[in-house]
Order: sequence, then C-alpha cells, then structure tokens
Amino acid sequence: MKIAICSSMAFAKEMIKLKEDLEKLNHKVIIQEDVKEHASGKISGEDKWRKLKIDPLKTYFKEIKNSDAIIVNNLDKNGIKNYIGGNSLIEMAFAYVLEKKIFLINPSPKEVGYYDEIESMKPIILNGNLSKINK
Repeated sequence: MKIAICSSMAFAKEMIKLKEDLEKLNHKVIIQEDVKEHASGKISGEDKWRKLKIDPLKTYFKEIKNSDAIIVNNLDKNGIKNYIGGNSLIEMAFAYVLEKKIFLINPSPKEVGYYDEIESMKPIILNGNLSKINK
C-alpha cells in the first residue's frame, strides 16, 4: 500500500522512524520533503515564510491524491494527548474527500475543539500496531 505520513513537524524524528517501520512491512511511504531537515535541526519550529514559499499543503495534496491511504502520527504535544494540528486535520480532510483510508497511530485527541470532525472521517485507530494496516 502507498501511504502518506501526516504529522506535526515537531515529530519529524518519529516520522522518519515510522516511515522505516512501514517500509519493513512492505509499504511504499511518502513523507514531506523537508522532514529530514526538521529532524536534524536545520529547520526549527514553524516558519510561515517557508510555508508560503514551498506551499506544503498544495504539494502534499498531490502526494495524498496519489496514495492509497494516509497515516497520522498523532503523538502528545503541548499537553494535548494524541495531538492533531491544523495541517494534519486539513490533510485528513483531503484524504477523506478523496476516499482514501485514514489511519491514526493513536485515538483521536479529545481535548481539541474539532474532535467530532476527526471522528466523522471514520479514521482507523491503530493503537500503535502497524500490522493492522491492510494491504
């Protein structure tokens, strides 16, 4: 299965590990082009000017469109359990409209105001078990 990883860039190192783990299960995996730069510290934090320049939502939409599924690497961030941020929520919506499978590493974050919107997209909760992904 071809899977696009969606995640906060705060989890860049974890995204690289997730990519490796999925590839060991014979999936083809896509991550955003600057994940390695975030993981190494060459890029830190969110930079709106960089986002405007590289337009990651439009670029990654094309990757989601050409994938079979997305997996949201929703880990704990800023005191929110299983955090899903704005970009990941938008990417989930893209996948949903395109009728792609949506996997979440962990259950939906209950502390966010858009919990119901996440749940309405009927994500498949993996609870950290990647072998639950059907090919």
